[in-house]
Amino acid sequence: MADHVSDIPFVDITSRMLQEAAGTVPAMASSPSPSAPAGPGRQPNLAFRRLRGRLSPGEFAAVVRRAAREIGENVSCDARYVGRVEAGEIRCPNYAYERVFLHMYPGRSLTDLGFEPRQTVRGRAARGRGAYDAAGAPQDARTRPGSTRSEPPRPIRDPSHGPNDHPTDEENDVLRRAFMTGGPAAVAAVSLDPLAHPAAGAAETATRSRRPGAAEATAVEQTVRDVRLLDDRYGADGLYHRADGALRVAYDLLDAGARRQPAAGRLHTWTGELALSVGWLAHDSGRLAEARPHYAEALAIARVAGDAALEAHAFCNTSFLARDAGRPREAVRAAQAGQHIARHLGSARLLSLLAAREAGGWALLADRIACEESLGRARTLFERGPCDADPEWMTFHGEAELNGLEAQCRAALGDWGRAARRARRAVALQDPHFARNTALFTAELADDLAGGGEVEEAAGAAGRALDLLGQVRSSRVGGMLDRTARRLRHHRAVPAVADFLDRLAERDGKSGPAEGVRSA
Repeated sequence: MADHVSDIPFVDITSRMLQEAAGTVPAMASSPSPSAPAGPGRQPNLAFRRLRGRLSPGEFAAVVRRAAREIGENVSCDARYVGRVEAGEIRCPNYAYERVFLHMYPGRSLTDLGFEPRQTVRGRAARGRGAYDAAGAPQDARTRPGSTRSEPPRPIRDPSHGPNDHPTDEENDVLRRAFMTGGPAAVAAVSLDPLAHPAAGAAETATRSRRPGAAEATAVEQTVRDVRLLDDRYGADGLYHRADGALRVAYDLLDAGARRQPAAGRLHTWTGELALSVGWLAHDSGRLAEARPHYAEALAIARVAGDAALEAHAFCNTSFLARDAGRPREAVRAAQAGQHIARHLGSARLLSLLAAREAGGWALLADRIACEESLGRARTLFERGPCDADPEWMTFHGEAELNGLEAQCRAALGDWGRAARRARRAVALQDPHFARNTALFTAELADDLAGGGEVEEAAGAAGRALDLLGQVRSSRVGGMLDRTARRLRHHRAVPAVADFLDRLAERDGKSGPAEGVRSA
């Protein structure tokens, strides 16, 4: 696709909110905070109630479960869940329920069914009054700050999507606030410019004029949600620097000191979450050394604020980074520390992810027994199912993710056959929303097949991963394909291998046919 520049003046809402937080522009019209308690004024979901008709909640739940089986989903819908939706407690269903409901009512959107757009809820942690319901939606989600609309904006067409790939409601909302950079697969990069105009002293202005409060905390929270949504869909490479600039503004706001304790707590939490998001963007874009201090800063903020959920998240990311950076003992220690913190948080899924992170460290240490034990614990904990205490940042940790993490462990142990089976299952189960993860697991499958000597099938999978990198930008996935190419380059006589190597060379701008891999 050619570079696309709209003739209509572009205003990035996230950037504007951060400018308000720093005091450089007038505040937008106020509206209820998305993290404010819903209170007795919560509106019931009358649209969903009408769909139930004469069926009892239990009978309707059975219909939902049957519809789920028709499309290969597994949801534990019961009368209680239906009641909570109708009461307005569940403002947005998780992705599995979303697919089931849209299958049941083709042609309707989530908002037609009485739900709020996911953009208003994506990225909140499960703590205090912001706890999440069983479907993964916050119990007190409200209208997004700054919005005076009673309904979400109508969908727009994103030219980067194929003819049959309509963006979801939350993507439409975020893409309105995103710059699209050209190329055959445009990459959204959210405009998080850190108030560089007219000078770098934006937050200094806030310090002189007024101390930050709830509006500033909400601005940082909104930024975290936007970054996570765009990363899920487009990968990290186009987002990192802008998000890093926004983080510097958030740090300045934190240094200015909030006026009241509730706002101070929220500002600490969301600045720490933003530091983790920026660290992850650095990690996924191959800047491992830059990711490390972001995670350390988030851990320090968590400890200062006494925020155990943020601390567990920081240890989880630190463990993952250490594994990818070749520091397996640090990966194990960080995962174990995270489990120690998380055991008091009530989320079996969080403990499952941390156990899988620990397994990754043991695999690199070639400790098969410890790795197997950690993987078994991760699976057992995962099978306990979701709960209200699961943090929203973990929406990616489903069955696909668990299989993908096990594939990585099996590959590190040299068990290529089992690794390929798990990676193949991860690809099959991956939610299409997480486009970067689909590319990741496809690249993992290619490398596992190559490691096991299945060169033709490996080249096919690698080619599919290369196709996906036309939609997302992730240096980590690109590095995995480079590794696969190094395994395959001695098999150029196989046509599928030659085709993949040539395509990779063309993508990397190399001229020689034998130069199909970058240096490690």
